[in-house]
Amino acid sequence: MAKINFAEVVEQICEKDLRFSIDAYHFVQEGLNHTLKSLKRGGQHAHRHVSGQELLSGLREFALKEYGPMSKAVLNEWGIKTTDDFGQIVFNLVNASVLGKNDTDSPSDFKNVFTFDDAFVKPFVPRNVTPAVRKSTSPKTKKRTTTSKKKKAGSL
Repeated sequence: MAKINFAEVVEQICEKDLRFSIDAYHFVQEGLNHTLKSLKRGGQHAHRHVSGQELLSGLREFALKEYGPMSKAVLNEWGIKTTDDFGQIVFNLVNASVLGKNDTDSPSDFKNVFTFDDAFVKPFVPRNVTPAVRKSTSPKTKKRTTTSKKKKAGSL
């Protein structure tokens, strides 16, 4: 059996489906590898089926590790704006025989699993920060004292 050239297959997919960049497919491939390694570290068999939920969790973790607070912006630049988009990429790879699936797998496994704001923005929002109270500078609340008038009059 001939070995599949991932880069060539992705180029062919991207010629037909313009929604996602080539980088998006490479990210999903690397994210899947990251997910498999994480599962293996967790004591699970590395060469087993990965569910959509597990893959999304691994992709989220991988994005945060690789891109930190820029994760959402980077993914958006590649055309990935929702978890559904990850599912579309995965199933484009399944349809190209790059990835396998079982009978119960479907693109709906990726539908609305998390929002990108919750996954990629909230982890970087400072916690327990109270907004600064801004003092009004309107003429009604601004009081001048006689001391400050004298200082202004006496200085050049």
